[in-house]
Amino acid sequence: MNIKTTALAIMTSMITINATAQSNAPQLRADNIDEVMAAMTIQEKAQLLVGGGNEGFVGSGAMFGNQKSLVPGAAGITVAIPRLGIPATVLTDGPAGVRIDPRRDGDPNTYYATGFPVGTCLACTWNTDLVRKVGEAIGNETLEYGCDVILGPGMNIHRSPLCGRNFEYYSEDPVVTGRIAIAATQGIQSQGVGVSAKHFAVNSQENCRTKVDERVSQRALREIYLRGFEMVVREADPWTVMASYNSVNGKFSMHNHDMLTTILRDEWGFKGIVVSDWIGKRKPITTISEVEAGNDIMMPGFPEQAQDIVDGVNNGTLDIKLVDRNVRRVLEYIVKTPNFKKHNASKPDLEAHAQVTRQSSTEGMVLLKTAMFTGADGQTSPTLPFRNLKTVALFGVNSYDFMSGGLGSGCVNVPYVVDMVTGLKNVGVSTTPLLTDIYQKYVQYAKAKLKADRIPGMWFLDMGQPKLEEIEITEYCVAHEIGDADAAIITIGRQAGEGIDRQIDGEFNLSRTEQDMIFRVSDAFHAQNKPVIVIINSGSVIETASWRDRADAILCAWQPGEEGGNSVADVLTGKANPSGKLTMTWPIAATDHPSTKNFTRDYDLYTYRLLREHADGIPGDDFTNHEEDIYVGYRYFDTFGKEVAYPFGYGLSYTTFEYGKPTVKQNGETITVSLTVKNTGSVSGKEVVQVYVAAPEGAVEKPAKELKGFAKTHELKPGESETLQISMQRRDLASFNEAQSAWVVDEGVYTFMTGANIADIRGTATLKIAGMTEKVNDVMKPLVELKCKRQHSANNEN
Repeated sequence: MNIKTTALAIMTSMITINATAQSNAPQLRADNIDEVMAAMTIQEKAQLLVGGGNEGFVGSGAMFGNQKSLVPGAAGITVAIPRLGIPATVLTDGPAGVRIDPRRDGDPNTYYATGFPVGTCLACTWNTDLVRKVGEAIGNETLEYGCDVILGPGMNIHRSPLCGRNFEYYSEDPVVTGRIAIAATQGIQSQGVGVSAKHFAVNSQENCRTKVDERVSQRALREIYLRGFEMVVREADPWTVMASYNSVNGKFSMHNHDMLTTILRDEWGFKGIVVSDWIGKRKPITTISEVEAGNDIMMPGFPEQAQDIVDGVNNGTLDIKLVDRNVRRVLEYIVKTPNFKKHNASKPDLEAHAQVTRQSSTEGMVLLKTAMFTGADGQTSPTLPFRNLKTVALFGVNSYDFMSGGLGSGCVNVPYVVDMVTGLKNVGVSTTPLLTDIYQKYVQYAKAKLKADRIPGMWFLDMGQPKLEEIEITEYCVAHEIGDADAAIITIGRQAGEGIDRQIDGEFNLSRTEQDMIFRVSDAFHAQNKPVIVIINSGSVIETASWRDRADAILCAWQPGEEGGNSVADVLTGKANPSGKLTMTWPIAATDHPSTKNFTRDYDLYTYRLLREHADGIPGDDFTNHEEDIYVGYRYFDTFGKEVAYPFGYGLSYTTFEYGKPTVKQNGETITVSLTVKNTGSVSGKEVVQVYVAAPEGAVEKPAKELKGFAKTHELKPGESETLQISMQRRDLASFNEAQSAWVVDEGVYTFMTGANIADIRGTATLKIAGMTEKVNDVMKPLVELKCKRQHSANNEN
């Protein structure tokens, strides 16, 4: 079929129809969707289910008017149908802020957006009120920049520390993921715009993400990978959910009826629309199968997809009732949007939002170490916060090119990024001049060289701030700085992003140049009784065990947004007391994660050809077997007794806290753990209390303990106490029993543990709980047998 000829014929007929019917066509309102649907042609219905993001659309030009994005740089649009009063709506990339073009042709104004902390940093606040406040600011910018939906929150699980987009995601734990996503969704949608919870589901790797089959047990799928999405759907009512690129147990998410309809809608009660991730037609997916599965809008949209729908209805291979079902959902979405309500946009308050960024990022930073240090004056005190520091020697390229966020669609076009030099200067701490001059000139050179050497096709380097190569610092250079500096600060930076996963060597592990820098600086400065502080400027986990003893203090600053340097300086000087705690385990080695065995990898050419010729597929490329099953992150390390660098939930403070004895009570379906937390130190601070639960023995094996709730105190003054109440539902204690296809709470005594992290339990309480069973649909079975990890193999662990 000649699509261009068909499109021309359709447009010609529609122009004739418009000329005669425009005057009496119904105009869309919230209360007349039935009437509008009755007036729609099949061509109009088809186009509404296909995004308007590409030139040459059936729905562009004369048929529906100009379908170019209303907001330059936005990710995509839905198609406008002017004769029925249906406007285009705008979807913008996120989730760390609004991603649009900062400048527009012929327009002297700028449209920069605030760069908020990345997902890992936000989650490590464990502060849902603060995350909700960040969401409100993001939602406001989405609204005032003319957009209707921001594509976030990112909710995939940190299955492996090597995933390239972990910086966008919250945690290895589904409860943390769900609670933080609920707060972000509520904050954003309070501004009258929508979210798109993504990527549904099991999009836990970036390499080969458009073809890989994620093979996972029904239990792990339900308990680990879907649980956070279930929480946000049930409790926050997201406007949209984004179907992921990958396949799950043999079927791609974008046309997976069991995922998009049976689980998402029938079981969880989702009322919004499903949009695909941004891709065109690909086998074995068909446009018709996407419509049937409940994928309401195909993004970014191609003319062939709209034609497929028209042809499918006309030849009887697609039921018009399913088209109408999806069209109704899209119209119900449209009538909620600012563009439908003709919102009169005004410029957002970027200065106020910068302050939100600064506060939220300091609270998400995690103090990994602050040792007692004896200075040249013989006095001993904690390395951090700084006391009477005037000048520091600032090492590491990313001290001078501080990274606010990651690469790819998750980056934000920010008005500025505060580097470490500026941040320290703003709190009265100077940097040694020669070292500063060396690094600043190198950064200028390296950026110019990177631009000149750009490899064609490396599109993600145009979306964000690439990592510049570290430079060698000799012993002579270090020795030159000691006399002028009171301390040394080293920034270790890491960058990652969309479309590519991280490697162990040089990305998870430190490079030889970085190791040499840390060793040379620590040797020289410690010889003069001067402290060494390391700042980690990375959205993801890195290796620390080989070098952490060389540092007197380590602060994980993540990628904290545009105010990064100021935020770090606030923590270093004690203006802000760090209260962040890790929402993922930091292993000693990347290979300690059981998922690494089956994670995507780089094969040598011979091995790749051999696998391609003689195997059913390339492991990690064509398929990934989740043999670790439910033992993701701390569930593995804690249950199997594996040593880690820093445990889940870990984070230090400049003060100390005392936990009272917890109590646990049940009222109906609600279980509440109560305890009092007291600040026993000398400075004000906040504490995160984590509730872990050990279940009685039942029909299925369970992790040693699992996080079931958490709460954060307000800022407690020295000697001040606060009583926290942490609630959960009885259903939250359930495990998924595959044999019964049911969520099962085993009857018996449950132990509730309150702790500062999973390895630091401060108190316990027990409660006998009646059993319960909740049957669900027996769907999403893996098509191959998985050799899943079990506790009885713990003795075989090395």
